[in-house]
Amino acid sequence: MSDRAPLARRDLFKIGGLAAATASLGACASTKPSSGQASAASALRVSMAADATTLDPHKQGDLPSMNVLINIFDTLTVRDTSDKLAGGLAERWESKDDRTWRFYLRKNVTFHNGEPCDAAAVAYSIERLINPATQSPIVELRLVTGAKVIDTHTVDLVAKAPDPILPAKLSLFGGVIVPPKYIKEKGDQAFAEHPIGTGPFTFDQWQRDSQITLKANPGYWNGKPAVEQLTFKIMPDPSASLAALQSGEVDIVTGLTPDAAQQLGDAPGFKVVTSPGVRTFFVSLDTEEGPLKDKRVRQALNHALDVDALIKSVLNGAAERTPTLIPRQAFGFDPAIQPYQHDVAKAKSLLAEAGQANGFAVQLSASTADKDVVQAIAGQLAQVGVKAEVALLDPATFKGRLVSDNRKALGAMYFVGNSGWTMDASSNLQSFVRHDRRQSRWNDPKADALVDKEEQSVDPKVRQEAFTELQNMLMEESPFLYLYQASILYAVSDKVQWKTNANGTLAMASTKLTTS
Repeated sequence: MSDRAPLARRDLFKIGGLAAATASLGACASTKPSSGQASAASALRVSMAADATTLDPHKQGDLPSMNVLINIFDTLTVRDTSDKLAGGLAERWESKDDRTWRFYLRKNVTFHNGEPCDAAAVAYSIERLINPATQSPIVELRLVTGAKVIDTHTVDLVAKAPDPILPAKLSLFGGVIVPPKYIKEKGDQAFAEHPIGTGPFTFDQWQRDSQITLKANPGYWNGKPAVEQLTFKIMPDPSASLAALQSGEVDIVTGLTPDAAQQLGDAPGFKVVTSPGVRTFFVSLDTEEGPLKDKRVRQALNHALDVDALIKSVLNGAAERTPTLIPRQAFGFDPAIQPYQHDVAKAKSLLAEAGQANGFAVQLSASTADKDVVQAIAGQLAQVGVKAEVALLDPATFKGRLVSDNRKALGAMYFVGNSGWTMDASSNLQSFVRHDRRQSRWNDPKADALVDKEEQSVDPKVRQEAFTELQNMLMEESPFLYLYQASILYAVSDKVQWKTNANGTLAMASTKLTTS
């Protein structure tokens, strides 16, 4: 992570998609008056672009919700600020066989209501999450069939097939542990309205589309947080967020886009920070019909794109080129594989070979939040005779079509981002490559076999070999247009000491405030 110099460009495109998220209404949450206000010196205020959808951790699958919940609840494993997998509620873990992972839990950990957090609570949490009746959108534990209590502080997670990265999947959405007794007594709705976890902060109040307030947990097993009160303020307008930072209303502005970051200028007392991120952006291609069925056409479109220029002019440098779909920090990334070179002549030659010398028209769909980047892509494709007609959808509609069973709902081409927060390449490939997965539009038996190999083997060497072969196939067959992994941008007051990690979550337990 490094401090960014003030951004000088005034003619940047506005790219909202780097961190945009869409909020939807869930169960009504508590809006009771706060039981007290912390002093300014011990209160931390963080702006988010979107509100949480629900505070039941098993019934959400979006980052705005998780950013709040990661401060109320603990997970079995965690990613530290160096992006390393470390112990959370589980001190250590091991693979007992190819379908069983054993977790050894910390002792003397309790929920905010005093209920013990033990192996029974872990087993209950896993069973609740995978129970179809819960209707959880969290897919990471789809192979898990159950949890078995070995003793008070030891629990086994059993899967129907090998899952080599299950511990990593428990570092965020799938690894949240909830209180069995409290939920059984109060019910799911009451739990969502007043969540009880083991985390560094306790729930105080939620004012829909306004703010969520938490308070320091004095009995936290890892030490009481340095800040007494943590407030997430919902501020969709980045300009308003930055104005609030300068006026002292908030201390950290998250989800900044490159053009918004420049608004802070060289104002004293504040800075814009850039941190490497793992969210990759690409264009999905329908390889089953039309001109895109020919891999030479798909290769041509990759050669037509000047991704380096896109990063420089549209993103103001706040991204890094990716050869395929896998971010550089993820296990499985092969640095020997180089990205497509920008070569207009080569692109035109390949189009001519494919019988498309005069180009063709095609639809390029995207969220309105990504309007300018897709317009820039369309402009580059036009240089080789391909007319990409940009179709913009509001974020909610775009997401709905993306996750629907209709793989053609977004047309022949669509721009999308994917967060591989497990830091393993399988997360980046799981939904888009194997032919029977929800968002795949490519059918290649060899690629399917390689996905099976990397998903089911527990041998890192075998998995890396499969990932390398897959990446070479992705380059050759080009079922996508490969773009970049976006950096994480946030603005922060000089009085705040805080660092995010590559998955960009807002875990605030270690944050410190200075009074000077």
